[in-house]
Amino acid sequence: MEARVAVLEEIAAATKAAIERVDRRMEGLENRIDGFADESRSLRTEMHAEFRALRSEHRADFRMLVGLILSVTGAMLAVMAHGFHWFP
Repeated sequence: MEARVAVLEEIAAATKAAIERVDRRMEGLENRIDGFADESRSLRTEMHAEFRALRSEHRADFRMLVGLILSVTGAMLAVMAHGFHWFP
């Protein structure tokens, strides 16, 4: 009977050690997941800031191009009006 109890105690000790190892690994994984989540949030914030800056640059470029096209079109019409004597 005592031999059986000793075997059960040995099994319990091994099980306890295994559970402690699993707990440590789970805590390590939870810490890594939390780190990934924090890194993901910071990257997302950084990407949004870069996107806003890029969008602002594109708007400025678009406005400049529209202004340039309108200026060239106006100049062309002025030259045509002068050449065809549309204005006295």
